[in-house]
Parts: sequence; C-alpha cells; structure tokens
Amino acid sequence: MIRSSSSAVFLLLLPLPYLCFFLVLLEDCHAQLLPQEEVDTLNRIAAKMKNGEWRASRQSCRTGDAGLNFNSSVGGGGGFSNVTCNCSFALGTLCHVTNIQLKLLNLTGVFPEEFGNLTHLREIDLTLNYLSGPIPTSITRLPLEILSAIGNRLTGTIPKEVGDISTLEQLVLNDNLLGGPLHPNLGKLSRLSRLVLSGNDFTGTIPESFGYLRNLTEFGVVGNSVSGMIPSFIGNWTNISLLDMQGTSMEGPIPPTISLLRNLNTLRISDLSGSGSGFPDLQDAENLRILVLRNCSLTGSIPDFIGNKKILDTLDLSFNRLTGEVPAAIQKATKLRFMFLSNNLLSGAVPPWIASSFQNFDLSYNNFTGTSPYLSCQQSNINIVSSYSSSGSDSVEWCLTKDLPCPHENRNSFLFINCGGGNVTLEGNNFVEDTSPNGRSTFFSVGGDWAYSSMGVFLETDQASYTATNPPPSLNMTGYSDLYRTARLSPSSLRYYGLCLREGSYKVRLYFAEIQYTNDETFYSLGRRIFNVEIQGKLVLRDFNIAKEAGGAGKGISQDFDNILVKGSTTLEIHLYWSGKGTTAVPERGMYGPLISAIQVTPNYHVGTGLSVGAILGIAAASFFLLLLILLVLWRMFCLARDRDLDNELHGLHLQTGHFTMRQIKSATGNFHPSNKIGEGGFGPVHKGMLSDGTVIAVKQLSSKSKQGNREFLTEIGVISALQHPNLVKLYGCCVEGNQLLLVYEYMENNSLARALFGEEDQKLKLNWLDEEENTHISTRIAGTLGYMAPEYAMRGYLTDKADVYSFGVVTLEIVSGKSIANYKPREDFVHLLDWAYVLHEQGNLLELVDPSLGLDYDHEEALRMLNLAILCTNSSPTLRPSMSSAVSMLEGKGAIQAAIIKRSGMQNPDMRFKSFEMLSQDSMTDSSMHSEGSKHQAFRYPPLKTMDGYCRLKLS
Repeated sequence: MIRSSSSAVFLLLLPLPYLCFFLVLLEDCHAQLLPQEEVDTLNRIAAKMKNGEWRASRQSCRTGDAGLNFNSSVGGGGGFSNVTCNCSFALGTLCHVTNIQLKLLNLTGVFPEEFGNLTHLREIDLTLNYLSGPIPTSITRLPLEILSAIGNRLTGTIPKEVGDISTLEQLVLNDNLLGGPLHPNLGKLSRLSRLVLSGNDFTGTIPESFGYLRNLTEFGVVGNSVSGMIPSFIGNWTNISLLDMQGTSMEGPIPPTISLLRNLNTLRISDLSGSGSGFPDLQDAENLRILVLRNCSLTGSIPDFIGNKKILDTLDLSFNRLTGEVPAAIQKATKLRFMFLSNNLLSGAVPPWIASSFQNFDLSYNNFTGTSPYLSCQQSNINIVSSYSSSGSDSVEWCLTKDLPCPHENRNSFLFINCGGGNVTLEGNNFVEDTSPNGRSTFFSVGGDWAYSSMGVFLETDQASYTATNPPPSLNMTGYSDLYRTARLSPSSLRYYGLCLREGSYKVRLYFAEIQYTNDETFYSLGRRIFNVEIQGKLVLRDFNIAKEAGGAGKGISQDFDNILVKGSTTLEIHLYWSGKGTTAVPERGMYGPLISAIQVTPNYHVGTGLSVGAILGIAAASFFLLLLILLVLWRMFCLARDRDLDNELHGLHLQTGHFTMRQIKSATGNFHPSNKIGEGGFGPVHKGMLSDGTVIAVKQLSSKSKQGNREFLTEIGVISALQHPNLVKLYGCCVEGNQLLLVYEYMENNSLARALFGEEDQKLKLNWLDEEENTHISTRIAGTLGYMAPEYAMRGYLTDKADVYSFGVVTLEIVSGKSIANYKPREDFVHLLDWAYVLHEQGNLLELVDPSLGLDYDHEEALRMLNLAILCTNSSPTLRPSMSSAVSMLEGKGAIQAAIIKRSGMQNPDMRFKSFEMLSQDSMTDSSMHSEGSKHQAFRYPPLKTMDGYCRLKLS
C-alpha cells in the first residue's frame, strides 16, 4: 500500500478512474474480485437452472474457492461444474467470468436469459442436463466462442440472431427438441468449425448460405427432417473431417463435389430417397477411417480405391444395389475391422480371405455362387446368411441359401423367444432363451427351429452391448414383466427367423419395453429410440418409438400382426431396422437402434388338422346353427307344455287373490322402467308401480337368473294368499303370461331397517338415543328370512302375534349391536348373533354387544334396557315372551323389564331352537344375500312382514 505524502499528492493528480482503481489497490492489492453485478447474475442463473450447489460471491474466482467449481455424484457421478475467470483486468485485481461448464448435473430448470449479462463470457456448455425452454436471444450479445447444450429439452428453433455472433466457433445442440427451418443467417458464422444439430427435428432444406461456412470441420444433422437434394456446396467445406447426414429426408444422388473433401475422416450418409447413383469418388480422402453409405441407392461395383485407405476401420455399404464381386483390393485395407455389405446384389465367389478373417464382416443377402469350405451357419464373426441362390450346389449349407429352406421336416407351428434373456414360462408357453452376446455380424441358429441375424456397430463406440438387461425395481409393469426385463438390440439391422414352420396363416405378437432409458426428470430419460419393423418383407411399423407408444420408459407394450402368411421356404422373417432417426448420444453413446423384448408366433389354423381358422370357423358356425335350430324347436315345445301345466296348477289352487294382465302391469310400472326399480331378491327384481285406481304396488318379477321356478312361484302364491295377518304384506294378485311370472304386493312406503343398518355407506343411517315425544316413530319392515322367524313358525309353521314379538326382539338386538342376525358369527362354537347374546347375558356382559362405532357416545342404561328386552322377546317359548304392548311399555320405561328365563343347554344337548338354527344355517346364509341388498322393498321366500310402526320410538339422525 502507498503511505507517503508524495504518493498522496500523486493520487490527487490522477484522473478519476485511475484514482478509484488505486483506492481499491490500497484496500487489497491482491483482491481478484468479481464485480457485484456478475455475482448477482450468477446467482440468478443458478436459481433459474435449479443449481442448488452454486454459491457465488465476489471471491469466487480466487484459487481454492469451491463456490462455483465442484464435482457431482448425481446420476452415478461424472458431473461437474467448472467456472473459469479472467483476472487480468485492472492489473490483476478485477475478474470476469469467461467460461461456464455445467455437465451431467441433471439441472431441471430453463436456459436463463441472464447469461447475456456476463459480458466477457466465451463458453457456455450445458451438456447432459434436463433444461427446457428456448435458446435466449440475449446470449447473442456475448463474445461466445462455444455454445454447447447436448442432451437437454430445449425447444423452438435456433434464433437467427445467433448468426450475428461473429466469434462463434462451435454450435453443438444435438439431442434436443429443437425444430423448424434453419435460418440462412447462420451462414454468416464464418469462424464456425463445429455445427452439430443431430437428434432434433429441423425441417426445410439446408440454406445455400451454409456454403460460406468454409471453416467447418464437423457437420451433423442425423435424424432431422431436413429435405431436398444433398447440396453441392458441401464441396466448399474442404476442411471438414466429419460429415454425418444419416436418417434425414434428403434425396440423392450424392453430389460429385464430395470428391473435394480430402480431409474427410468420417463420412456417414444413409437412407436417401430418390434415384440411384454410382459410388462417390472418395479416392483422394486418404485419411478416411469410417465410411457409411447405407441405403443410399448406390449402383455399380465397389471401387478398388477402398483398399487404399490405410486407416479405414469401418465400411458400411449395406442396403444398396451394388453389383459385381467383392474387390480383392479391399484386403489391402489392413486396419479394416468392420465391413457390412449386406443386402446388395454382389455375385461371384466369396473371397477366401473373408471366410478366414477374424474381423467382423457381413455379406448376407447377396447373390453369391460357388462353394467355400470355410463358411458355416455358426461362424460368429462372418455372416453370409441367405446369400446364395436356391439353385446353388447342395454342398452349401441351408442357412447360406436364399429364403432359408428348412433343413428338416416342417414340424413347427409355434414360436416363443425371450430376446436377450433366459428361459421363461408364462401361461404354459415356454419362451426359449436367447442369450448370445454376438451382434456385429452374426447369424445364430438354435436347433433349426429359429435363428437371428444381427449387423452393425454403434456410433462412436464399438464396446456397446447387443443385449440389454434392466433390474426389477426400475420396471413399471405387471403380467409379462419377466419378458420385458431383457432385450436384444442392434445399431443397424436385426432379423429373427421362425424356421421350418408349417405353411399357413399366423399371428405374430412382438413385445417391447424401453429398458435403457429412465422415466424421470434426468438426462437418462431423454433418449428417443425410433426404428422400423418389417414382417415377411412388409413394413408394419414405421418410426416406432417404444416409450411413446407404451406411455413411458420401463413400461411393456405388445404389438399384434395377424394373418401373416408362411409358404414356400416355410420361414417367417421379422426385420427390425434403424433408419437413422432419434437420438444417438443420450443418455450414453450406443443407446439407440432397434430393440425387442420377446417374440410370440401362433398359428391361425388347427394344428391337428391343418385346417385354417376360417375353415374351422365355417364348419363350427354351420354346426352351431343346426344345433341352435334343434334347441329352439325343443325349447318351444317345452315352453308350451310348461305354460299349460302352470295354468292348470294355478286354476287348481283356488287362490284367494286377484289376477292381473301383463298389459296392466307394464302400464303401472312404465314397462319396468329402471327408475322404478326398488330392489332385487332371490326371486328377481322388484319394481314400484301405480294401478289405474291410484293403488301403489310392488311387482316381483321372476328373473332368468333366479334359482326359483314354477314350483316356488306357486308355493309363494299359495302360502301368502292363504295367510291373513295384520303384520304381513298383502298380496294383491299375480300375473302369468307366457314365460312371465309376477307377484303384485302392496307397496311399503318406508325404507327398510336392513338398509339403514347394513346397506352401503351412503345408505346407512346413524341411530342415536334421543327419546322425545314429538319425534315421529321409525317405520321399518322386518324381512321374512330365517333369522327373524320365531322357532315355532320356522319349525311348525305356527304363526301368532308372539312370533312378531320374537322378530321385534331380533331387530332390537340388531339395532343396538349394529350387526346382522344373518351373517354375524363371532366364533366357530356359536351359531349367530342371538346365540352370542345369550352367552353374554349369562355372563352379565350384555353391553359388549353395543355397536363399537358409537364409542362411549350412548346412554348405558337405555342400551342395557333395550338389550334385556331383546333377550326377553326372543325367548324360545312363546308363552314366556311379553305381549307387544308390554314390550313397548317396557321400552318406554313405563314398566320394569321382566327377568328373562333362558335355558341354554350345552353343545351336547342343544334345545330345539338351536337345532333349528343349525339345520337351517346354510339356508339362512343364502337368504341373507337377499337381506343385504339394501333395497327399498325386499322380496323373500317367506311372507314378508309389515313395518312395525309404533313398536319402537328410535329417532333417525
């Protein structure tokens, strides 16, 4: 620091900016501070990107400060934040941020526009995160040299203002969701060396202005929808070393100006539409290491200059129309490891040097002739399946012959394969294992029943696996989940064969599950796998995306294809092909291309007879029609006889009731309209209706599902019409017309107590203990099921007023306990609720019966009064029961409840009442299903009792 007086005088003579600088210097000559505005900007950027690790301060640029620079374990590790500063400003005391790298951090925010406030920023690298939103135009104010955002969710298009960043050298935006046309203004980026836009959805043609990008060394538009002819101006890119134009919508031919690209190291062009063209002139590209010209409609022969490429590693010329022999000169390319010449028209003999090679060569699906002792079906690194004409020598193995003729008798009708996994048995079907790891240039056959053929090497890596496995916790599926845990995949072409199938029609089911991507908010979920599927040479799935169709990664889906014909060679071929679409670099390189989990093939013909399904169905339909006709005639005869018998029996009963016509009943019930349905019992549905004289009725209609029939119908009419009792629902009459059996009762206006106690939650009513004179009396109807009948009536049919007292006691017990007499059985040694009540009475623990849902919110004295009254009313002897008037008086507290005389013998000698319970317990449970319907008006086998208006004074609340 400066302390002398002469120094002070010197400072006073300095201009204001220098004066300020030296004042800072006096404070700390080694400050290296960030301006506060940049600190604020960094913190706002962190907030928008949801980067919780950043802690920006004015000291963030100092060595050792961890506020902005760190390594991360997110997503398995490898992520990092690296912020670089330039501290050469103001004699080393002032810093500015120049480089920001935030890679593999799974940041879930947006691309912040605040980047534009860091005026000295030269690099933004946001590789492999989960950022969304558009590219902000604010960054165009910066002196950017590198803008990289590989593997995010950026949307929109590239702003035309990006073309005004004259300093930009790298624009790397592959594997995002960008789209729209490429703006011609980007052609102004004269210093641009890398323009990588693969794995997006850009459209339109490549602008002519791109011809001015003469400094390009890398250009990629893989998987985009750019269209038009491959522009001839690519000849201007004389510095380019990597040109990748796979899977676009562009047309051939490849322009001859490509011969000017002498610095090419990697050239990949695939899936061009349009007319064919000859092989491009690439003889001057001496440093060519990777050459992929797949499915480009190339014609003519393979040029000899391929052999002059001293560092050529990968040659893929598959799916073209190349003719002639495989040039012997290719063997001079001594560094060649991968050669794919599949699906061409190559002829002649397969060179011996190929058959004896240890490299991965695929020459399948060509037109070779002659024989070679070196070739076999199972050579793991050489694939020449289906490459010889069917008229070739018998010495050629079956797998090398066109259409793969069956090596043995046609015997197969089914095919089940668990692709990439072990044996799995599901629903009686054994999905056989498919665990071979080979896939670069492989034909693998299993017992002559099925096989697969795989070809290709993954972009930028030759170490990726050709099978995939996902552990159970990461899957979100049921059912056939064992099939979805594994899969086979390929970077280019994958074929499965069903061999030696019997001729006929088949149904093919393909199982898929995306098990290499995740279903979360990380860059591991950003992959988009897109491929095509052909069956028997016919395209059945175009641009198929497993995760999209299944509703997410880790979810299984199957696709069915019916009426697939197999004939001639009896081989079924399923071909999966990558046409260059989708992403290739996320979540990792090598995670793309066709993937399949399992295959199921079943016949549409009867295996035993060989008849087609259509023929069998025709025969079956004719037989069924004839049988139906016979049954119809027999049924008609039976119905006529049945109606006559029923009429005769009805007339013989001398019923004390009336008769109704079907027309009257339909008019009364609105033709049995659903809105008039008030319940359903074992006999059938019950409908409310109104006769022409205003009488409201309840109509029971025999259901086709009812287990009751004519005999039960007549029994019910006979019993009820003969009984006349004030507590029985009155039977007005019946109707018998054709197959219709109906009973007409008086209608009970009040809802059933059964519904209030045991119905659905929205039907239940809570009963409390208010006893007020002004409250209306509850009206309820006791159902005539076994549990409510007095023993003398159940055993002997003896019906008195004391039988109603017994029924009243049962219902009183149900009200207090909240349990049904029909289906409550506390333990195996008790018959039902009443039996349990007697035990608790003997033990002096009657209050244990009180409904537990009441808690303590009830009057214990009144509850005990009701329970003692219930015990008294349900005495097995009618003479020991009180009269109904006495029961009501005791309930109202006007009289003491008499002590109940209960004789409950041991299980060795039960009294007749419990014997009757035990003998009829099964029937009771059957009737209870009707009781629990909770309907407004119930129908029962025994005469239904009326409501007990005036018998109890409980208020519904």
